[in-house]
Amino acid sequence: MKVILNEAVEHLGERGKVCEVKPGYARNYLIPKGLAYEATPAMMARFQQEEKRWLTQQAKEKGSAEALAQRLAGLELTFARRAGEGDTLYGSVTAADIAEAIKQQGFEVDRRKIVVPQHIKRIGTYNIELHLHREVRVPITLHVTALTGGGTASA
Repeated sequence: MKVILNEAVEHLGERGKVCEVKPGYARNYLIPKGLAYEATPAMMARFQQEEKRWLTQQAKEKGSAEALAQRLAGLELTFARRAGEGDTLYGSVTAADIAEAIKQQGFEVDRRKIVVPQHIKRIGTYNIELHLHREVRVPITLHVTALTGGGTASA
């Protein structure tokens, strides 16, 4: 079945690409989620009409993401957590924890835009990325230390 991608889909392509997929994949996943349209002449015309609006919206989103990226560049966060033997944490530092720490710094970042390459379950320094936009990525550094005293975790 031929479909027109409405959004970038991993392993298929970017928005606007016409590709051949299995009918079940198109019917049960791509089309219901709005990721693709069936490649009919009417849908091709509809896609052409939406393209200009979409490009304008993407340019605006990219601009705001770049502005936020400039303010977040070089950000370093410190997390103090309870740790046991071998510097292993009781629990872990999650994307939600990182989003909350960034919010406390005065920035709003959705936790789903935080890419943590491995689970943070040990004391140390970690480099992670914020994917603010498809084309805008910001590296930040996390320092995870052992909690001293009887307080709670801080960011």
